[in-house]
Amino acid sequence: MEPISHYFFSHRLRIQFWDWGQEGKPSLVLVHGGLDHARNWDWVARDLREHFHVYALDLRGHGNSASAPGALYTVAEHVLDLSALLDVINDFPVYIVGHSLGGIITMVYSGVYPERVKKAITIEGLGFPPGHKLHAPAAVRLRGWIEKVRETEKREPRSYPDLESAVARMKEANPHLKDDVARHLTLHGTNWLSDGSLLWKFDNYARLFPPFGQGLDDLKQIIGNISCPVQIFWGLESWAPDPEKDGRTETLKDYRMVRVANAGHWVHHDQLELFLREARAFLLEDNT
Repeated sequence: MEPISHYFFSHRLRIQFWDWGQEGKPSLVLVHGGLDHARNWDWVARDLREHFHVYALDLRGHGNSASAPGALYTVAEHVLDLSALLDVINDFPVYIVGHSLGGIITMVYSGVYPERVKKAITIEGLGFPPGHKLHAPAAVRLRGWIEKVRETEKREPRSYPDLESAVARMKEANPHLKDDVARHLTLHGTNWLSDGSLLWKFDNYARLFPPFGQGLDDLKQIIGNISCPVQIFWGLESWAPDPEKDGRTETLKDYRMVRVANAGHWVHHDQLELFLREARAFLLEDNT
């Protein structure tokens, strides 16, 4: 089973999404994380399409979607693009599943349009914890961002001499990945150059954290508006701190936390069967 590629326009950008079918079932949208792409959801999509009409979005500057002029890549812009796609699908209320940055986008959309979301799942995506550099004083944040942009302007994107070298880099980023999964993610996440080397598809400027728009107080206020049930996945081997322990979940009204052993930041890859079992039960609960 292969999905069908479609495009829509948002903010003057051509954005891709993948349609997994099936007509007549409730709509569910999958939102990937930073420096990733929509085909990282393939295993999840193949399972959930038995119960949902599944769509997977390539964020701006990622996968086969257009890169943004100016390349700020704020959460607000990503939420705008998700909003445009959901208007195209036009099957409210929808189900949304997001990972990392995609989880933040999912939660923000759900708080801005609470009446449009039936259930939401976020995998390691609840904003940056207290003490992160993104919460430094405004002048410090802006100066740091300016200097990072200037550095990036002088930096050539790294290429890889062959597919196996790129796959090795993928596995270095996530040692939990099986060989076939790492190869699949790399094939869908790279483009070939004329000399046979490969580049990652994502825009290098998507690496940078915008200086504004990700404050904890704003995020807590927004997610406090969420009216649907929320499921949160967290890997016990993740570099990301537990959001319950630092207060990021305190304004959420209806959520359940699933902490996953032997999993890092990519829970849906590291413990796929467990993720599918828990997510499926949550999404289908009260739907019969």
